[in-house]
Amino acid sequence: MSPLVVVVLLLIAGLSESAGRILPLVARRSGVSRSHAIRLLLTGAVVEGAVFALWPLTAWTLAELTLSAPVSGVAVPAWTPGLATPLALAAVIAFPLLGPLLHLLLLVGVGTGLATSLAATTGLGWWAAAGCVAVAGAGLAAAVDVVRRLVVRISVAERQELLT
Repeated sequence: MSPLVVVVLLLIAGLSESAGRILPLVARRSGVSRSHAIRLLLTGAVVEGAVFALWPLTAWTLAELTLSAPVSGVAVPAWTPGLATPLALAAVIAFPLLGPLLHLLLLVGVGTGLATSLAATTGLGWWAAAGCVAVAGAGLAAAVDVVRRLVVRISVAERQELLT
């Protein structure tokens, strides 16, 4: 039951993150239909949930690259319900000025838990594990941002072609 709970929590976290990004965009545009907004929200939830799911694996890969000898026979740190639950609160959209700070604090708290787990399984020092977790999180966030910007650019170009 634990893996199912983790998957559900990661999808809820993805939905929360997606809502924090999509809903302000939809609120600014008057011509967006509800069905289109819902599809954007659900697609964003799956993508953000997948990025959250990849975070420990990416950090593990970076940790293996920093170790002089590969770690064998040790399980890759994975999400647990206790680690994934704070991610469900990741996007605070009710308070626009407090939201980014609270979002950052939640991600730092979750990253601390991941770093502790990574340090215990790999034998890295805690600070090195925290660095791997931070670099992995920043890299995944940057990759998603690049893809998001490309999708927006392509959809705007397609809309302009339809108008001409």
